Parts: sequence; structure tokens; C-alpha cells
Amino acid sequence: MQAEFQYGFFTVMYSLVFILGLPGNAFALYYLSQRKQRSRSTNVFFLNLSLVDTVFICLLPIRIYYHNTGNNWVFGDIACRITGGLFYGNIYLSIGFFTCISLDRYLAVVHPLTYRGRKFRRYPLVLTILIWMICAAIVLPLILGGPLNNVLETKNRTSCFEEFSPRSWHNRLVPYNVCALIFGFLIPFTVIAIVFPLMARKICRIRKSIHRTVALRIIGFIIAVSLICFLPYNITHLFHFLMRLHFIEQCSASVIIYKLRRITLALVSLNSCINPLLYFIPSLSRTLKLPRSSRTKKVYTVSKEKTSKPNVLSISQPRSVLACRQETGNITLVAKAEWSAL
Repeated sequence: MQAEFQYGFFTVMYSLVFILGLPGNAFALYYLSQRKQRSRSTNVFFLNLSLVDTVFICLLPIRIYYHNTGNNWVFGDIACRITGGLFYGNIYLSIGFFTCISLDRYLAVVHPLTYRGRKFRRYPLVLTILIWMICAAIVLPLILGGPLNNVLETKNRTSCFEEFSPRSWHNRLVPYNVCALIFGFLIPFTVIAIVFPLMARKICRIRKSIHRTVALRIIGFIIAVSLICFLPYNITHLFHFLMRLHFIEQCSASVIIYKLRRITLALVSLNSCINPLLYFIPSLSRTLKLPRSSRTKKVYTVSKEKTSKPNVLSISQPRSVLACRQETGNITLVAKAEWSAL
């Protein structure tokens, strides 16, 4: 199957991601590695995601050359294994860390006291190690299992990490694709689909505040990137997998699936250049001042005291102060936990 548009399309998309993403992620790595930023639990996921994106972007010049020469790989088998494994590993690591960020925001919003407890201080590190282990367990067997560059004699070129023979698909690629679809698509999107409605329900009960703004912006960003980059790629990946297993045999459908897969494979790389926007949402939101309409209005009342001394006036304390004193200790702890979770 051919899709002549793909050569120029990949070249333009990857060049754009490289130009915009490299300085953005380099600055993000410097910003997130600062001592103040390292102390925040969410930044563990941010830092790993930025590192993954930086490695991915550094590989793009090789992919640009590959597609610009008509998908002809000239760098050898070892380079194909390493760059191909890192390329596809980036996709699933990014999805995994997006899932972790979603889960982290869910705990911060819905269970703030538990989130700030001592037992949960190490959970970001545990989740990060788990994500890396799952990705390594999926990609490493494929890389170490044999050559991934295929010499296509009929087309007089060598492909890398694509256009495998039916034998290679059934022996090596079926387990890889099953695991990739389960851990890179089914589980992450199920978690996001469960977590976001619960977060939205909780946020709707919070009055206008910086905490609510941060949560809404992070939710909006993750939903937008998932719908634009990850969801289309995984859907076309699923149909492509069914096509290679001969569950879809119509020639016209196979051509459409192949072309859509090429488009979504280029679109999924866009997340690497726009992810730096996510890292600065909490800090930028903390610097914003609340609008005047949301500030507490202090109301003073003047009344005459009934004492032996006539015409003695007393000023009562502001209603906002009286209201604050009536708040329970638990609510105060929740507020502190929510603010510290930003």
C-alpha cells in the first residue's frame, strides 16, 4: 500500500515538532529540575515526561531523513532497533505519565487530606518506576528479538519498524501490539474516563479560586491532547492490528486504515512540543490574583452599647472574620491541603 503524501507530511510535522519542542523541553527540564520545583509531587511526572519528550525530539532528525528519502533506512539494524524502540516507547510513556498526572490531580482535588499524608509522599516515585518497567517489558523483547529493518527488494529500499512480513507479525508483533493496546490504550483511557467526571463533580462544588482554575486548566489540557494526539493514533492502531490479523480484508478499508495510520502517527508527535505548556500551568496560576468580585467583602456594623455610659459606640468585628472563626478544623486542613497541592 502506498500513501505518497506521507513523505512530505512527516517531514513537515517532525520538523515543526523539532523546532518548537527542543527549546521548550530544554527550558522545561531546567525549570523542573530546580530545587523548589522538585519538592512538588506532580513535578516528578512532569520531569519524566519532559525527559521522554526531549529524547524523542532528539531522534526526529533521523526520522525526518528517513521519510524524506521515501522511507528508506540507511543507518543499519542496530540504529533501527534503538531509534524505533525509543520512538514508540515515547508514545506509551507519554500516555502513562498523562494517566499518572490525571490520577494525581484526582487525589489532590477529591481526597486532599489523604493526598498530603505521609503514606502518599512516595507514590509518585513508585508510579514512575512502574510506568518505566511496563514500557521496558513491552518494548525490550521486541528490540532484542531480532532485526527490525526489512529489505524490500521489490521496492529497492529498506524500511525500519514497519512493513513487516506476515510471519514476523504473527511471531513477534502480535504480543507487542496486544500489550501496547492494553497498557497504552485500554487501561490509561479507562482511568482517565473514570477520574475526570469525579474531578469535575468535585470542582463544581468549589467556589472560584486559583485551585479550581489550576484543576480546570490541567483537565482541559489533558483532554485536548488526548483527543488530538493519543486517541486517534490508538484507534487507528487497533484497526491496523485487526487488518494485519485479517479480521478486516476489504481492500478499500485497508487503504483507508493505512493512510489514517500514517496521519495519526505524525499527529501523535505533536504532544512533545505542546507538553511544556502543561508544566507551567500550576506556577502561572499561583501568580494570578483573584478578581475583585471573588474577594471577601468586609462589612462593619456600628451600634450603641447598652452600658452605664451613654452614647458609647462599639464597632463589631467583620462578618468575614466571624465566619472564619466558625469554620471547623477539618475544613481548614482541607484548604491547606488543597493549596499545597498546587
